[in-house]
Amino acid sequence: MKDLIEYPDADMMMLDLANTIAGSLEMNLQTHETASLCVPGGTTPGPIFDSLCAADLDWARVTIMLSDERWVPESSPRSNTALLMHRLCVGRAAAAKIAPLYMQTDTPEDALDELIEGLKPALPISVLLLGMGADMHTASLFPGADQLDAALRDDAPALMAMRAPGAPEPRITLTAPVLAGAMETHIVIIGDEKREALERAKHLSPQAAPVSVVLPKATVHWAP
Repeated sequence: MKDLIEYPDADMMMLDLANTIAGSLEMNLQTHETASLCVPGGTTPGPIFDSLCAADLDWARVTIMLSDERWVPESSPRSNTALLMHRLCVGRAAAAKIAPLYMQTDTPEDALDELIEGLKPALPISVLLLGMGADMHTASLFPGADQLDAALRDDAPALMAMRAPGAPEPRITLTAPVLAGAMETHIVIIGDEKREALERAKHLSPQAAPVSVVLPKATVHWAP
């Protein structure tokens, strides 16, 4: 792990992370024509998005993507894309490009090739923000998932479909080499349970703790 930053409360952490990400994107845009930002879904990052969307950046030169998506339409309350569109890609950030992780096909496998092509111009990821579950999964790299071993390989394609025990629908996820290849990585976690899981992950294999594939380069942000 590159660094662990502890905060007295989650509100302070979310605001600080939004400022950190905005600063990193600004620095990237000073030396590159474009930058890319990869973010998680779920409820945790919402407050980060609420602040980040107001950052004074040249958002038209930024591509935003998700680390993973549930294979549900944007109209579903379980859609990570919907969260992205409603809380991050608004205000100033509405000018950003979006690299989608969902298409209207029956299965993620039907759309993989086209979605991978859409991601290529945004790789490697400039700034990567991830969450982590208490089971030590990150993105949709779940312990016990059907394609986990393949997604952890150094030669894995950028995106893979994933089905996991307890996940009610198929997922699509960035794979280990894309996540590990990000130029800057932040992981945000809240609570003692996830802090303890993080400590366990340091000593486990990627199969048991998929988050371990990004830990060596990651700054972890934790609040109780």
